[in-house]
Amino acid sequence: MALQIRKAVLFSPSKTLILNPRTKHSFSKLLPPPNTAPTYLFGTLFRPFAPKPIITVPISANGFGGLFYQSNRSFCGGDVAMAAPGSVQKSDEEWQIILSPGQYRVLRQKVRETARSGEYTDWFRFDGVYQCVGCGNPLYSSTAKFVAKTGWPAFYEGLPGAITRNMDPDGVRTEIACAACGGHLGHVFKGEGFQTPTDEHHCVSSITLKFIPANPDRFQEMFPYWSP
Repeated sequence: MALQIRKAVLFSPSKTLILNPRTKHSFSKLLPPPNTAPTYLFGTLFRPFAPKPIITVPISANGFGGLFYQSNRSFCGGDVAMAAPGSVQKSDEEWQIILSPGQYRVLRQKVRETARSGEYTDWFRFDGVYQCVGCGNPLYSSTAKFVAKTGWPAFYEGLPGAITRNMDPDGVRTEIACAACGGHLGHVFKGEGFQTPTDEHHCVSSITLKFIPANPDRFQEMFPYWSP
């Protein structure tokens, strides 16, 4: 019988992560990348991408600024770790540092993104999950995305517990926001005639999303400059 050697990596004073050296490496933001030497080509500096191991974090662990719990909703064969509602709290000054000016205007100031300006409006090629660009909370599965031809990404449902709904001050439209950080995503409409299982249309600003592919290794082969 082969002997499996496991090594422990300190995650915090009260938590320890167990790494299996036989596990195929993939992407993770929980550990810093190993030291890699930069490469110069025709005077241009290139820093090689270093795959990092997948880390299994206990459900009670803190990560990405808040508590996470396990969702029963799965995509492409894997469970999705959802952020607990209201778990990501930052000051306005912190958000301006973390987000780009465009992301800050939409997510925090609720400015509508210009139609047909986002990269995910017509993005249907790969399976995966769309996260909140502000806090990393998984919001939508790619299987819930559909063509609405409105100029913004359209979904017929969010992942369980990922999104909150609030009536706009005018009492006409219903705002949708990230349940973890409260970031403004767009609006939800019902009964518009789209043939979707929920009869709902989540009209989401593309700039508030970040796509995480179900198969990061294959995705990076096709898009070498992509990073999680």
